[in-house]
Amino acid sequence: MTDDITATAAPTSDGYLGDPAVRAEWDSRYADRRQLWSGQPNGALVAETAGLTPGRVLDVGCGEGADAVWLARGGWDVTALEVSGVALERAAGHARDAGVDVRWVHATLTDAGLAPASFDLVSAQYPALLRTPDASAERALIAAVAPGGVLLLVHHAGMETRQADESGFDPADYVWPSMVTALLGDDWAVEVDEQRPRVVPDGGAGAHHADDVVLRARRLR
Repeated sequence: MTDDITATAAPTSDGYLGDPAVRAEWDSRYADRRQLWSGQPNGALVAETAGLTPGRVLDVGCGEGADAVWLARGGWDVTALEVSGVALERAAGHARDAGVDVRWVHATLTDAGLAPASFDLVSAQYPALLRTPDASAERALIAAVAPGGVLLLVHHAGMETRQADESGFDPADYVWPSMVTALLGDDWAVEVDEQRPRVVPDGGAGAHHADDVVLRARRLR
């Protein structure tokens, strides 16, 4: 698909790399609504990238592409990764309408085979990354950042300590910012690690969450 990818899992007939059940789950969520998200870039992304020089960025879980398009408009060289083909089709359409180029990757983060240390910014805004015993998703986020680059991970505050609910959602199944922070070694400087009021775009799923946990860390070498 791009020069950033080497196949680490057998691709499906449409090129998807990852667990088909994960793709099916998210395709179903997107197919249920004409537009799942607000169409506006996430507020924490806008705030935390204000002082960064545009370079190569990985948008993890790009959804319908609002962040990817916004970053591309700002001069970033964007690679956007998403498990849902339904969402990617919408995202690609938004990019065409905006007249920007984005490199689309249809894969899970851990199966995408992204070149290590190749992004000046790795942005993961409210990602649904499945937790594994070997912390593969956390390590993939960290590994993708180039020396001097920034990892920006944003999630809904309070989710990590919630109990499993009737819908089948169990926070214990997912990766949260504290789990990533725990793996950052001496090669990293944590610049922001805080809870703050969320800048909520009008409309879209998730608008009921009032606070964010924001982790911004820089890879020193």
